[in-house]
Amino acid sequence: MRRILTVIACSTMVSTFALAADWSGALLDGSCYDRQFQQIKDMQKAAEACTASSQTTAFALQASGKVFKFDATGNSKAMAALKNHADRVDPSKSQSSTINAKVEGTENAGTIKVESVEVQ
Repeated sequence: MRRILTVIACSTMVSTFALAADWSGALLDGSCYDRQFQQIKDMQKAAEACTASSQTTAFALQASGKVFKFDATGNSKAMAALKNHADRVDPSKSQSSTINAKVEGTENAGTIKVESVEVQ
């Protein structure tokens, strides 16, 4: 019985890790994006208007021609990563308005259950 439970537990963990994926793209203000997209119905223009900032509380990621929202944990991790990135930025160098990020997690119905966020 113990072996069976061990095999089941191991196979469950392996299948969970198999579903994890990585995305790289532009970090967006999710609330702003929703408002802009409802008004103009153009994903690219809405994304360009809604770059994430230090004031952002709901994040999204534009990657692979889609926009994915973050879960609550992902929003917290993105805020921390954005703050950490801002602390490392050299103010003497010009910065791009787009903030790129690499996100690892699992996607379900357009929402990423975020495991990690790295602002680049």
